Amino acid sequence: MPSNGYAWWYIDGLSDDGGRAVSVIAFIGSVFSPWYAWSGRRNPANHVCINVATYGPGGRFTMTDRGTSALRQSRDCLTVGPSSMRWEDGRLIIEINEISSPPLISRVRGRITVTPTALTQVELPLTPEGTHIWRPFGPTSTIEVDLDAPGWQWTGHGYFDANFGTRALEQDFRYWTWGRYPVRGGSTCFYDAVRMDGSSLAAAVHFDADGQAQTIPLPPKAKMRRSLWQVARDTRADAGYQPHQVKPMLDAPFYSRSAVKTQLDGEETVGVHEALDLTRFRMGLLKPMLAVRVPRRARWHFNDAP
Repeated sequence: MPSNGYAWWYIDGLSDDGGRAVSVIAFIGSVFSPWYAWSGRRNPANHVCINVATYGPGGRFTMTDRGTSALRQSRDCLTVGPSSMRWEDGRLIIEINEISSPPLISRVRGRITVTPTALTQVELPLTPEGTHIWRPFGPTSTIEVDLDAPGWQWTGHGYFDANFGTRALEQDFRYWTWGRYPVRGGSTCFYDAVRMDGSSLAAAVHFDADGQAQTIPLPPKAKMRRSLWQVARDTRADAGYQPHQVKPMLDAPFYSRSAVKTQLDGEETVGVHEALDLTRFRMGLLKPMLAVRVPRRARWHFNDAP
Protein backbone atom coordinates (compact mmCIF):
# COMPACT_ATOMS: atom_id res chain seq x y z
CA MET A 1 0.00 0.00 0.00
CA PRO A 2 1.47 3.41 -0.93
CA SER A 3 2.38 6.08 1.59
CA ASN A 4 -0.73 8.12 2.39
CA GLY A 5 -2.91 5.16 1.45
CA TYR A 6 -5.61 3.35 3.37
CA ALA A 7 -7.99 0.44 3.32
CA TRP A 8 -10.97 -0.11 5.56
CA TRP A 9 -13.56 -2.85 5.89
CA TYR A 10 -16.87 -1.67 7.35
CA ILE A 11 -19.70 -3.64 8.94
CA ASP A 12 -22.86 -2.40 10.57
CA GLY A 13 -26.08 -3.89 11.87
CA LEU A 14 -29.40 -2.90 13.40
CA SER A 15 -31.28 -5.25 15.71
CA ASP A 16 -34.65 -6.57 14.61
CA ASP A 17 -36.36 -4.66 17.43
CA GLY A 18 -34.53 -1.42 16.57
CA GLY A 19 -33.16 -1.01 20.09
CA ARG A 20 -29.50 -1.78 19.45
CA ALA A 21 -26.91 -1.33 16.75
CA VAL A 22 -23.26 -2.06 16.10
CA SER A 23 -20.50 -0.95 13.76
CA VAL A 24 -17.05 -2.43 13.13
CA ILE A 25 -14.30 -0.91 10.97
CA ALA A 26 -10.96 -2.58 10.36
CA PHE A 27 -8.34 -0.07 9.18
CA ILE A 28 -4.94 -0.32 7.55
CA GLY A 29 -3.84 3.30 7.42
CA SER A 30 -6.43 4.50 9.91
CA VAL A 31 -7.90 7.55 8.17
CA PHE A 32 -9.37 9.06 11.34
CA SER A 33 -6.36 8.39 13.55
CA PRO A 34 -4.49 11.53 14.65
CA TRP A 35 -1.40 9.36 15.04
CA TYR A 36 -1.45 8.43 11.34
CA ALA A 37 -1.83 12.10 10.41
CA TRP A 38 0.98 13.18 12.77
CA SER A 39 3.26 10.49 11.29
CA GLY A 40 2.97 12.10 7.87
CA ARG A 41 1.05 9.04 6.68
CA ARG A 42 4.33 7.41 5.68
CA ASN A 43 3.47 3.82 6.62
CA PRO A 44 -0.19 2.72 6.62
CA ALA A 45 0.68 -0.66 8.16
CA ASN A 46 2.02 1.14 11.23
CA HIS A 47 -1.44 2.56 11.97
CA VAL A 48 -3.96 -0.25 12.11
CA CYS A 49 -6.99 -0.91 14.26
CA ILE A 50 -10.32 -2.65 14.55
CA ASN A 51 -12.79 -0.03 15.70
CA VAL A 52 -15.89 -1.46 17.43
CA ALA A 53 -18.84 0.63 18.56
CA THR A 54 -22.05 -0.60 20.16
CA TYR A 55 -25.16 1.57 20.38
CA GLY A 56 -27.92 1.08 22.90
CA PRO A 57 -27.96 0.20 26.61
CA GLY A 58 -24.37 -0.34 27.76
CA GLY A 59 -22.94 0.90 24.44
CA ARG A 60 -19.15 1.24 24.16
CA PHE A 61 -16.58 2.70 21.74
CA THR A 62 -13.18 1.11 21.07
CA MET A 63 -10.48 2.39 18.68
CA THR A 64 -6.84 1.62 19.51
CA ASP A 65 -4.20 2.67 16.96
CA ARG A 66 -1.61 -0.13 16.76
CA GLY A 67 1.78 -0.55 15.06
CA THR A 68 3.07 -2.96 12.44
CA SER A 69 3.72 -5.74 14.94
CA ALA A 70 -0.04 -6.03 15.53
CA LEU A 71 -0.93 -6.71 11.88
CA ARG A 72 -1.30 -10.17 10.35
CA GLN A 73 -2.93 -10.80 6.98
CA SER A 74 -3.80 -13.79 4.85
CA ARG A 75 -6.18 -14.32 1.97
CA ASP A 76 -9.15 -14.97 4.27
CA CYS A 77 -8.17 -13.37 7.57
CA LEU A 78 -7.17 -9.96 8.91
CA THR A 79 -5.85 -9.80 12.47
CA VAL A 80 -5.11 -6.58 14.34
CA GLY A 81 -3.80 -7.19 17.82
CA PRO A 82 -6.34 -9.15 19.88
CA SER A 83 -9.19 -8.89 17.35
CA SER A 84 -9.70 -10.35 13.90
CA MET A 85 -12.09 -10.88 11.02
CA ARG A 86 -12.10 -13.89 8.74
CA TRP A 87 -14.10 -15.16 5.78
CA GLU A 88 -15.38 -18.67 6.38
CA ASP A 89 -18.10 -20.67 4.58
CA GLY A 90 -19.78 -17.60 3.11
CA ARG A 91 -19.75 -15.66 6.37
CA LEU A 92 -17.62 -12.88 7.81
CA ILE A 93 -16.74 -13.80 11.39
CA ILE A 94 -15.41 -11.02 13.61
CA GLU A 95 -13.71 -11.93 16.88
CA ILE A 96 -13.52 -8.95 19.24
CA ASN A 97 -11.33 -8.46 22.29
CA GLU A 98 -10.85 -4.74 22.90
CA ILE A 99 -10.85 -2.13 25.65
CA SER A 100 -13.27 0.76 25.30
CA SER A 101 -12.22 4.41 25.36
CA PRO A 102 -12.81 6.83 28.24
CA PRO A 103 -15.00 7.64 30.04
CA LEU A 104 -16.54 4.12 30.07
CA ILE A 105 -13.43 1.95 30.17
CA SER A 106 -14.28 -1.75 30.00
CA ARG A 107 -13.59 -4.87 27.96
CA VAL A 108 -15.61 -5.43 24.78
CA ARG A 109 -15.39 -9.07 23.82
CA GLY A 110 -17.37 -11.55 21.73
CA ARG A 111 -18.25 -12.49 18.18
CA ILE A 112 -20.17 -10.84 15.35
CA THR A 113 -21.18 -12.87 12.29
CA VAL A 114 -22.29 -11.27 9.03
CA THR A 115 -23.91 -13.42 6.35
CA PRO A 116 -24.51 -11.72 2.98
CA THR A 117 -27.32 -13.02 0.81
CA ALA A 118 -24.77 -12.76 -2.02
CA LEU A 119 -21.49 -10.99 -2.81
CA THR A 120 -21.47 -8.21 -5.38
CA GLN A 121 -18.93 -7.84 -8.16
CA VAL A 122 -18.96 -4.04 -8.45
CA GLU A 123 -16.97 -1.07 -7.25
CA LEU A 124 -17.45 2.67 -7.55
CA PRO A 125 -14.62 5.18 -7.99
CA LEU A 126 -15.37 8.20 -5.79
CA THR A 127 -13.02 10.49 -7.73
CA PRO A 128 -12.37 10.65 -11.49
CA GLU A 129 -8.73 9.66 -10.89
CA GLY A 130 -9.73 6.58 -8.88
CA THR A 131 -7.87 7.72 -5.78
CA HIS A 132 -10.77 6.50 -3.62
CA ILE A 133 -12.82 3.37 -4.33
CA TRP A 134 -16.02 2.09 -2.69
CA ARG A 135 -16.47 -1.69 -2.79
CA PRO A 136 -19.87 -2.89 -1.47
CA PHE A 137 -19.25 -6.58 -0.79
CA GLY A 138 -22.42 -7.56 1.07
CA PRO A 139 -24.97 -4.71 1.01
CA THR A 140 -27.79 -7.11 1.90
CA SER A 141 -26.82 -9.22 4.90
CA THR A 142 -28.00 -10.64 8.18
CA ILE A 143 -26.00 -10.04 11.34
CA GLU A 144 -25.70 -12.02 14.55
CA VAL A 145 -24.18 -10.28 17.57
CA ASP A 146 -22.95 -12.29 20.55
CA LEU A 147 -20.97 -10.13 22.97
CA ASP A 148 -20.07 -10.78 26.59
CA ALA A 149 -22.52 -8.24 28.00
CA PRO A 150 -26.16 -8.43 29.13
CA GLY A 151 -28.56 -7.80 26.27
CA TRP A 152 -25.89 -7.93 23.57
CA GLN A 153 -27.05 -11.15 21.95
CA TRP A 154 -29.28 -10.30 19.01
CA THR A 155 -29.87 -10.63 15.27
CA GLY A 156 -30.83 -8.10 12.65
CA HIS A 157 -30.12 -6.77 9.19
CA GLY A 158 -26.52 -6.02 8.37
CA TYR A 159 -24.16 -4.57 5.81
CA PHE A 160 -20.54 -5.14 4.71
CA ASP A 161 -18.36 -2.99 2.42
CA ALA A 162 -14.83 -1.66 1.99
CA ASN A 163 -13.11 1.54 0.89
CA PHE A 164 -9.62 1.83 -0.54
CA GLY A 165 -7.57 4.91 -1.34
CA THR A 166 -4.16 6.29 -2.23
CA ARG A 167 -4.69 9.78 -0.78
CA ALA A 168 -6.04 11.18 2.47
CA LEU A 169 -9.80 11.73 2.47
CA GLU A 170 -9.36 15.41 3.37
CA GLN A 171 -7.09 15.94 0.35
CA ASP A 172 -9.92 15.17 -2.06
CA PHE A 173 -13.24 15.81 -0.27
CA ARG A 174 -14.97 18.61 1.60
CA TYR A 175 -18.05 16.70 2.69
CA TRP A 176 -19.95 13.51 2.01
CA THR A 177 -23.03 11.60 3.02
CA TRP A 178 -23.68 7.91 2.58
CA GLY A 179 -26.69 5.76 3.40
CA ARG A 180 -27.73 2.14 3.07
CA TYR A 181 -31.36 1.11 3.35
CA PRO A 182 -32.95 -2.36 3.25
CA VAL A 183 -35.82 -2.48 0.75
CA ARG A 184 -38.00 -5.13 -0.81
CA GLY A 185 -35.81 -7.64 -2.59
CA GLY A 186 -32.48 -6.22 -1.47
CA SER A 187 -31.02 -2.88 -0.49
CA THR A 188 -30.36 0.61 -1.85
CA CYS A 189 -27.26 2.71 -1.21
CA PHE A 190 -26.59 6.41 -1.80
CA TYR A 191 -23.24 8.20 -1.99
CA ASP A 192 -23.17 12.00 -2.24
CA ALA A 193 -19.95 14.01 -1.99
CA VAL A 194 -18.48 17.43 -2.66
CA ARG A 195 -14.87 17.20 -3.80
CA MET A 196 -12.13 19.72 -3.10
CA ASP A 197 -12.20 20.94 -6.71
CA GLY A 198 -15.90 21.79 -6.37
CA SER A 199 -17.17 18.85 -8.41
CA SER A 200 -19.68 16.47 -6.92
CA LEU A 201 -20.55 12.80 -6.72
CA ALA A 202 -24.16 11.63 -6.65
CA ALA A 203 -24.74 7.90 -6.89
CA ALA A 204 -27.74 5.66 -6.22
CA VAL A 205 -27.37 1.89 -6.53
CA HIS A 206 -29.91 -0.85 -5.89
CA PHE A 207 -28.65 -4.34 -5.04
CA ASP A 208 -30.95 -7.31 -5.34
CA ALA A 209 -30.73 -10.33 -3.03
CA ASP A 210 -28.49 -12.11 -5.59
CA GLY A 211 -25.93 -9.31 -5.46
CA GLN A 212 -26.76 -7.82 -8.85
CA ALA A 213 -26.29 -4.05 -8.90
CA GLN A 214 -28.21 -1.48 -10.88
CA THR A 215 -27.89 2.30 -10.88
CA ILE A 216 -31.27 3.90 -10.28
CA PRO A 217 -32.66 7.41 -10.69
CA LEU A 218 -31.67 9.63 -7.78
CA PRO A 219 -34.53 10.49 -5.42
CA PRO A 220 -34.47 14.11 -4.28
CA LYS A 221 -32.16 15.19 -1.50
CA ALA A 222 -33.93 15.92 1.78
CA LYS A 223 -32.33 17.87 4.61
CA MET A 224 -32.34 16.43 8.10
CA ARG A 225 -31.84 18.03 11.48
CA ARG A 226 -28.17 18.67 12.24
CA SER A 227 -26.35 16.31 14.57
CA LEU A 228 -25.58 17.16 18.20
CA TRP A 229 -22.24 18.58 17.01
CA GLN A 230 -24.11 20.52 14.32
CA VAL A 231 -22.83 18.46 11.41
CA ALA A 232 -25.10 19.14 8.42
CA ARG A 233 -27.04 16.09 7.24
CA ASP A 234 -29.19 15.11 4.27
CA THR A 235 -30.21 11.90 2.58
CA ARG A 236 -32.39 10.75 -0.30
CA ALA A 237 -36.16 10.30 -0.05
CA ASP A 238 -39.33 10.31 -2.09
CA ALA A 239 -40.48 13.81 -2.98
CA GLY A 240 -42.37 15.36 -0.06
CA TYR A 241 -41.14 12.85 2.54
CA GLN A 242 -39.15 14.08 5.54
CA PRO A 243 -36.48 11.56 6.61
CA HIS A 244 -35.45 11.65 10.26
CA GLN A 245 -33.13 10.04 12.75
CA VAL A 246 -34.68 7.22 14.75
CA LYS A 247 -31.57 6.18 16.68
CA PRO A 248 -28.37 8.11 17.44
CA MET A 249 -25.19 6.15 16.90
CA LEU A 250 -21.84 7.93 16.63
CA ASP A 251 -21.69 11.70 17.08
CA ALA A 252 -18.36 13.54 16.69
CA PRO A 253 -17.40 17.14 15.78
CA PHE A 254 -16.80 16.12 12.15
CA TYR A 255 -18.86 12.95 11.79
CA SER A 256 -22.35 11.59 12.40
CA ARG A 257 -23.64 8.03 12.12
CA SER A 258 -27.28 7.27 12.90
CA ALA A 259 -30.22 5.04 12.08
CA VAL A 260 -32.49 6.99 9.75
CA LYS A 261 -36.00 6.40 8.48
CA THR A 262 -36.69 7.44 4.90
CA GLN A 263 -39.11 6.50 2.12
CA LEU A 264 -38.04 5.07 -1.25
CA ASP A 265 -40.53 4.24 -3.99
CA GLY A 266 -43.34 4.43 -1.45
CA GLU A 267 -41.65 2.05 1.00
CA GLU A 268 -40.61 3.30 4.43
CA THR A 269 -37.30 1.87 5.56
CA VAL A 270 -34.78 2.30 8.38
CA GLY A 271 -31.11 2.12 7.48
CA VAL A 272 -27.73 3.50 8.50
CA HIS A 273 -26.64 6.98 7.46
CA GLU A 274 -23.39 8.87 7.83
CA ALA A 275 -22.32 12.46 7.27
CA LEU A 276 -18.64 13.39 7.15
CA ASP A 277 -17.46 17.02 7.29
CA LEU A 278 -13.85 16.95 6.14
CA THR A 279 -13.50 20.72 6.32
CA ARG A 280 -13.91 20.36 10.07
CA PHE A 281 -11.65 17.30 10.12
CA ARG A 282 -8.80 19.37 8.67
CA MET A 283 -8.88 21.68 11.70
CA GLY A 284 -5.75 21.18 13.81
CA LEU A 285 -7.63 21.42 17.09
CA LEU A 286 -9.47 18.17 16.38
CA LYS A 287 -6.39 15.95 16.36
CA PRO A 288 -5.58 16.31 20.11
CA MET A 289 -9.26 15.79 20.90
CA LEU A 290 -9.30 12.59 18.87
CA ALA A 291 -6.15 11.31 20.56
CA VAL A 292 -8.12 10.99 23.81
CA ARG A 293 -10.58 8.64 22.13
CA VAL A 294 -8.01 6.88 19.95
CA PRO A 295 -5.09 5.72 22.13
CA ARG A 296 -1.86 4.61 20.49
CA ARG A 297 -0.22 1.27 21.24
CA ALA A 298 2.75 0.96 18.91
CA ARG A 299 4.45 -2.18 20.26
CA TRP A 300 1.87 -4.93 20.35
CA HIS A 301 3.02 -8.54 20.70
CA PHE A 302 0.68 -11.47 20.09
CA ASN A 303 1.30 -12.88 23.54
CA ASP A 304 0.15 -9.57 25.06
CA ALA A 305 -3.16 -8.94 26.75
CA PRO A 306 -5.37 -6.34 24.97
